[in-house]
Amino acid sequence: MAATGKKIRYSNSDRIYFSISGVLLTILLILVSYPLIYVLSASFSSGSAVSSGKVMLWPVEFTLEGYRAVFKNKDIVGAYLNTIFYTTVGTILNVSMVMTCAYALSRRTLKGRNLFMFIFTFTMFFGGGLIPFYILLKDLSILNTRWAMILPGALSVYNMIIARTFIQSSIPNELLDAAKIDGCSDARYFFSIVLPLSKAVMAVIALFSMVGHWNAYFNALMFLNNRDLYPLQIILREILIMNQFDPTMIIDPELQAANAQVAAVLKYSLIVVATVPILCVYPFVQKYFVKGVMIGSLKG
Repeated sequence: MAATGKKIRYSNSDRIYFSISGVLLTILLILVSYPLIYVLSASFSSGSAVSSGKVMLWPVEFTLEGYRAVFKNKDIVGAYLNTIFYTTVGTILNVSMVMTCAYALSRRTLKGRNLFMFIFTFTMFFGGGLIPFYILLKDLSILNTRWAMILPGALSVYNMIIARTFIQSSIPNELLDAAKIDGCSDARYFFSIVLPLSKAVMAVIALFSMVGHWNAYFNALMFLNNRDLYPLQIILREILIMNQFDPTMIIDPELQAANAQVAAVLKYSLIVVATVPILCVYPFVQKYFVKGVMIGSLKG
């Protein structure tokens, strides 16, 4: 059956509104996009072009020297691998902890359910502070180990509440009753029914966790002394803020003669290298993002 679509007629006030909104959104897009484009272009430009301000939109004097310097530095490569490890293991642990805890608290038959929720919520507003936290990690013998970057944030109460609400609002109790009639255990119901139906919220939690672990630097700054365990963000901080870099990483003699130019090339290249992995992951979970957050926030 052919659709008999009618042309929508907008009033003058609607046209003015749409025009103003379009202009404002276009300006906002330019303001957000230009710094990203500039960083990318500068990373492929020569140090002299960057220092002299010749780079505006496109790379000037195209070169890969900055990226060669990044991947030649053993500290950067090691920190990159550490960050990948922390992000992978930390995300798996986060999602596992959040989903198991959220499922248990979504069951209305759980004894002490309200008490557990109160305890979890209490930790969102009150904490012991940095010094007691440091002493706790010291007593657990995880200072200056990889676990100092993974275990302290293993369970996010905020993400757990989102997941719990998602399960309560999206998976009916009648499904559990039907599964029990068929002889399904709680464990099998969780792994075979709850998790497959919770892909949207799991994708959102995984994205939150990945970004958090990828950008984490405070725990490393406080709890790690071994440079071999440093994540990428600590090395990036040293280069961007403390301006610590080794000019001998650059092969080109002309760049060795100008340390400021070397720093500019290395900084922009490292920013791109540190940002690309998260940008590559986001498109795969984008379709779940709005659904997972909005459904999980409808009911408390």
